[in-house]
Amino acid sequence: MGYQEVYEGWKSDPEGFWMQAAETIDWDRKPSKALFEKGNDLYEWFADGLTNTCWNAVDRHVEAGRGGQVAIIHDSPITGTLHKITYSELRNRVARLAGALRAKGVDKGDRVIIYMPMVPEALEAMLACSRLGAIHSVVFGGFAANELAVRIDDAKPKAIIAASCGLEPGRVVHYKPLLDGAIELATHKPDFTVIFQREQEVAKLNDGYDFDWHGFQYGVEPADCVPVEGNHPAYILYTSGTTGAPKGVIRHTGGHLVALNWSMKNIYNVDPGDTFWAASDVGWVVGHSYICYAPLIHGNTTIVFEGKPVGTPDAGTFWRVISEHNVRSFFTAPTAFRAVKRDDPKGEYVGKYDISCLRAIYLAGERADPDTIEWAQKVTGKPIYDHWWQTETGWTIAGMPAGIEALPVKIGSPSVPMPGYDVQILDEAGHPMPAGELGAIAVKLPLPPGTLPTLWNAEDRFRKSYLSHFPGYYETGDAGMIDEDGYLYIMARTDDVINVAGHRLSTGGMEEVLAAHPDVAECAVIGVTDQLKGQLPMGFVCLTTGVNRPHDEIVKECVKLVRDKIGPVAAFKLCAVVDRLPKTRSGKILRATMVKIADSEEFKLPATIDDPAILDEIKVALQELGYAKG
Repeated sequence: MGYQEVYEGWKSDPEGFWMQAAETIDWDRKPSKALFEKGNDLYEWFADGLTNTCWNAVDRHVEAGRGGQVAIIHDSPITGTLHKITYSELRNRVARLAGALRAKGVDKGDRVIIYMPMVPEALEAMLACSRLGAIHSVVFGGFAANELAVRIDDAKPKAIIAASCGLEPGRVVHYKPLLDGAIELATHKPDFTVIFQREQEVAKLNDGYDFDWHGFQYGVEPADCVPVEGNHPAYILYTSGTTGAPKGVIRHTGGHLVALNWSMKNIYNVDPGDTFWAASDVGWVVGHSYICYAPLIHGNTTIVFEGKPVGTPDAGTFWRVISEHNVRSFFTAPTAFRAVKRDDPKGEYVGKYDISCLRAIYLAGERADPDTIEWAQKVTGKPIYDHWWQTETGWTIAGMPAGIEALPVKIGSPSVPMPGYDVQILDEAGHPMPAGELGAIAVKLPLPPGTLPTLWNAEDRFRKSYLSHFPGYYETGDAGMIDEDGYLYIMARTDDVINVAGHRLSTGGMEEVLAAHPDVAECAVIGVTDQLKGQLPMGFVCLTTGVNRPHDEIVKECVKLVRDKIGPVAAFKLCAVVDRLPKTRSGKILRATMVKIADSEEFKLPATIDDPAILDEIKVALQELGYAKG
């Protein structure tokens, strides 16, 4: 069956489609049906089934005789270590940790915050929680104390599992002082903490409150898997809200298992036993879905990578890992490839490794500009598939269904909607737009299994954030169009569509043009306030390593490129060369913050910012262009 048949098959019988997909999961009690309507546009999947995530991710593979297969490869170029854990070993380690947590009073429904770097123990902590039916909330390791405190007060965890430190190239990030500071700031106090001591920094533990990871597990009775309802929350993952408090995205157990398992073959085209690598962090949604859960549920080998795309030790790290561990499908963010391209524009490092094992590369997390895709295709000789999804959805909204059918790639499009997603382009009033026209991207309700059913303790906020603007639809917050062939194009976040003298223009489209300049490694375009035209686009470009031409020349060429490709309507005249762009730790460019600086508005420093000092450089560049006067 081809993609069209599969997609139409879902559309004509969604209930049958998802019940069939649910057959691949082990249930203690099978669900009586797939979709449960709760009324008022709220839905749940497989709600009356009973199952356990940890059983499906670990134990069932051991029971099926595959306990000797490697489940997790920990590759840490920062520490120079390599460590492999089989499914049998993983089961024993997780059961023991779960037993120790249970002995300290952690039960089904209790929350546990996990604050750890990229070590296998982070996945073990997640799986131990799911083994008990406890709800974990992973907070990106090294997050500031006040941000961690906000999450402690929202989730009210019984326990926090942390590491003594995280490691960045050339520095140690001290987790324990951050954790202590967060607990002090928080109103809610966890009952106890568990600290995984790393040899690079051993933290001082408070007697009777902080427990050592190994000592805490000594002599305990291992825990069995606790069956939970299909609509029992597996985890809470906080995503930055545009205002103030973070939003706690919930993932229900049954739909999470079914959707993630379905995605591994149909989207990423891997079979059980294959090695799959998502180069992300366990603190982000990609780490939850595609480092921890999906590969293990599907019986793959997953890689926990503690390093960077460049500098650990060089721009060949990705290719080394792929070659050494026989990676079949590789998933990373476009920003990682832009870093590699900046250091190795000719792709010379690729030739040093045998990457013939690799079938395809998947990009997600932000718009993948055509220039980066074309570069990656050229240097690797592999298919490059852009795909699009969100923290809220947990898996692909639109992508290449490579395990069903390899459709033609259209550069600039993440391809086609996946079964479960009825994607529509709407105008401001909520009416569907014709093919090829720019509008708001929305998904007709119900959303498929594996997506967020609501927000943690915040149903009103869930409605306001996602359901109220277009009744009957989930509002994605992205703008784009669908072409005549049904391919989706994500042009920008809705707030990145700027209005220049009455013309709606996509900043993403301008970024594509700038990225095609041979000297530009990375770029961002924002809309700044203009008295005459309402808004004007402003570009920031970072240059490829080794480019020594005068910046004025490059800026002139960039302005001309946008004028030639998009036209005078874009009114693109403002452009600056900068060393770096301000980003979150996951690589997203902080465009909204840049706009606020340009317009001299007050802004809250984003908690996820990688290096706040970059904002000062941006401010100087803006002032030279006549902005950021405040």
